[in-house]
Amino acid sequence: MIKKTVNVIKGKQPQFISDNARWRAVIEKDIRGDGQFWYAVKTTGVYCRPSCPSRQPNRENVGFYTNVKDAEKSGFRACKRCDPKGAGLAGKHAKAVATACRLIEQADEVPNLTEIANAVSMSLGYFHRLFKASTGLTPKDYANGHRAGRVKDALSKRQTVTEAIYEAGFNSNGRFYADSTKMLGMKPSEYRSGGAGYTIRFAIGESYLGSILVAASEKGVCAIHLGDDPDLLARILQDQFPKAEIIGGDKEFEKLVANVVGFMESPEVGFKLPLDIRGTAFQQRVWKELQRIPVGDTISYAELAKRIGSPKSVRAVAQACGANTIAVAIPCHRVVRTNGDISGYRWGVARKKKLLSVEKNKS
Repeated sequence: MIKKTVNVIKGKQPQFISDNARWRAVIEKDIRGDGQFWYAVKTTGVYCRPSCPSRQPNRENVGFYTNVKDAEKSGFRACKRCDPKGAGLAGKHAKAVATACRLIEQADEVPNLTEIANAVSMSLGYFHRLFKASTGLTPKDYANGHRAGRVKDALSKRQTVTEAIYEAGFNSNGRFYADSTKMLGMKPSEYRSGGAGYTIRFAIGESYLGSILVAASEKGVCAIHLGDDPDLLARILQDQFPKAEIIGGDKEFEKLVANVVGFMESPEVGFKLPLDIRGTAFQQRVWKELQRIPVGDTISYAELAKRIGSPKSVRAVAQACGANTIAVAIPCHRVVRTNGDISGYRWGVARKKKLLSVEKNKS
């Protein structure tokens, strides 16, 4: 016979204090109920977590418990699928994903999906869905992102691109070059060179946000920096492209700065200048989505992560926003915290607030 539970679970959230609320949690496999109560099925003789993936039992066969001891005293045994006495399904999933991440990070050669799934004792399809749901990335995308980091580190240390390729774990130049531009956002030689061979023109003007530096390569605008000190902005540009030929723009180029300032004051007209965007594939996905946010609107980092198809990558999305070096044209200022607070802007929170205020009035 199934024991009736008490009405209050001490120290737990109140949303599961009634049997009706608990039954809804079982139907929805609501993980929030895990640890707050357990349900037992008299026809099978087992007790489970609310999130157990087992087939839904009939309501008349289900009873609820506030702890596993009472369930076992009533003669029920622990479910082998959801492990109600142990870490639980969520815990097992987290452990499996962590194990897979370590395998990917420590391997010289990226293991294939079957090898990773076998290592965590899961079917290929189930593991793939679990990994993406947990990290916001497929195992392949995660591996590529990690390898891109290794490539960048190696490119900054080694004498040649070839040395960097092998240090990063690639066994052939061909395999590396097939994915290099997608990984780095540019050719590896360009990344390593720090802009060597490039001619970048720049000019500095004034705006309602203070000094503004606009720089452009032959491809388009490659930097827009905001600040209070024009000399500091010039040094920041030099650090960004340490080996490029950087020269001051002529009067014709200065019109470009006026164009950008005009856009800042009237953002509703849209930014129509070509851009030379340099970043990883993930960063470029984030920056492209930023350009779709309408003037006067804001979204959260979490919503931005959802829009690029990586809902679990909120921190990585925030980092990509922080890595943006083309202010205003790539409007990372339109991203705020989930509660609406304004924070985290490369060129200062005060400037972010001013930009948003101007855009709100213009929309």
